[in-house]
Amino acid sequence: MPRPDTRTADADSADVHAAGDRDETAARLAVVVGRINRRIRAVGSHLTQAQLSALSSIARKGPLRPGDLARIESIGAPGITRLVADLEARGLVERHADPDDGRSSLVTATEAGAEAVLRARAERAERVGKLMAELDDDEVDAITGILDTLERVASAVPKPKEF
Repeated sequence: MPRPDTRTADADSADVHAAGDRDETAARLAVVVGRINRRIRAVGSHLTQAQLSALSSIARKGPLRPGDLARIESIGAPGITRLVADLEARGLVERHADPDDGRSSLVTATEAGAEAVLRARAERAERVGKLMAELDDDEVDAITGILDTLERVASAVPKPKEF
């Protein structure tokens, strides 16, 4: 009597196990990222997290159409309109007519906007540094070793209807 092919069952079991591990890892990472974000959030900052995120996207990828910024930030059109108007009123972004589409505008960061992003990043890096101060060299090396992968994950463009 032939023996059953256990490789298929083992492979299926490994796939299910790997998927479960990935799900658990994703859940733990989401919690950790959320906790760290709360701990390094600026207190009394003149910008909300949404404003800072949008300003950072504009500074990094601009000039951007408001619709493109809305997709990057996962915000609806009315929300992005208010957000850009607020950043513009604060002198952190400027709107210019889109030369390719007269019905739209392009949003760019002003010098003050770019400086605000750099200042916020430096403040956040300082707060993260304080959180890491208690870690030993091996723990810091482990974090350093995973940064390229995390940066790739953070930079991935979400697929439509992904969120």
